Amino acid sequence: MSQAGTNSIKIGAGGIMLPNHAPLVIAEQFGTLAALHPGRVELGLGRAPGSDQITNRAIRRNLYGDVDEFPRDVVELMSYFQPAEPGQAVQAVPGAGLDVPIWILGSSTYGAQLAAYLGLPFAFASHFAPAMMMPAMKIYRERFRPSTQLALPHVMLGVVVIAAESDEEARFLFSSLQQSSLNNRIGRRGRVPPPVADFEARLDPQARAILADALGTAIVGGPDTVRRGLEDFIRRTGADELMVTANIFDHEKRKRSFEILAELHGGMKQAVADESGS
Repeated sequence: MSQAGTNSIKIGAGGIMLPNHAPLVIAEQFGTLAALHPGRVELGLGRAPGSDQITNRAIRRNLYGDVDEFPRDVVELMSYFQPAEPGQAVQAVPGAGLDVPIWILGSSTYGAQLAAYLGLPFAFASHFAPAMMMPAMKIYRERFRPSTQLALPHVMLGVVVIAAESDEEARFLFSSLQQSSLNNRIGRRGRVPPPVADFEARLDPQARAILADALGTAIVGGPDTVRRGLEDFIRRTGADELMVTANIFDHEKRKRSFEILAELHGGMKQAVADESGS
């Protein structure tokens, strides 16, 4: 770990499902990363256990007592990053006194309320729970209380972006994620399947409703379509940051999707600069 593959990009967790971990352990793990790479490590905390009962027992967390101690655990974890007090019995080593920004992750209004109350940035999983996106952001922004970490509300939104050379190719590639999302919703989990042609034409009304609920904010298409979709999404939501995901079966096509997105991002930034006269 003496060498880093990057010099400026931030790294983080999107995220740590805190019910599965002891706050002190997470504080020391991320304290280690922050000590090695100062100013480049962020920590995203989620409430969902993210596992079934068998796995939860194997992890040996939350087998007894209150199953929802998430707010208390978040506050405890935050305390370990504060400078250690004289005589403090339990300290994060490393971790104490280090600047590790904490995000609250969520796919419902619960996380929005907690992030607002603690004055933390909020990342919403609109890439798979789009129906609750606008209500959650409204609650977060209206109830936000400034903190030592954050003076104003700050929202990151997850968004599926499938970019290709044409709209037709992108829709074809998107069918892998559509199949995977349907499989997950009916309990048939597995690897992302290969794309299939004309997938949407085969769907019954129930399957269409499931995909609309899961992937309603997905942006799919060629460069022009994706650019317009991103501009509309940012304008409609007022997002401060985006976290982009693209479950594409072919790895080279996945990399190309991100390359197209990076090219569009550079052009959009330049357009904003030109409009502002900078």
